[in-house]
Amino acid sequence: MSFTVDPAILRQISAVIREAVAEDWIQEFEIGADTSFNDDLDLESIEFVTIAAGLQQHFGVQVDLIGWLSTKAFDELIALRVGNIAEFVANSLVAGRRQS
Repeated sequence: MSFTVDPAILRQISAVIREAVAEDWIQEFEIGADTSFNDDLDLESIEFVTIAAGLQQHFGVQVDLIGWLSTKAFDELIALRVGNIAEFVANSLVAGRRQS
């Protein structure tokens, strides 16, 4: 899968994921746009909530990850990759600037 993502957004998302997981192995794990939340990271739902809070804290309230995730079908959630989140963040920031 190919993603067009802002490297700065990807770095911030990676930092938020590392903080949310808070386990030793994640510090050395290479997180990229193609990293799967299900297959590679095996995240719990509470970790998604922590990631969502961290993204809102850094990028602002227009980045409503939980709201966006709630629109996804189960198979879309299983296939979710870091690049999908990065694209969502970038689109949310552009939409937020248009509303300002």
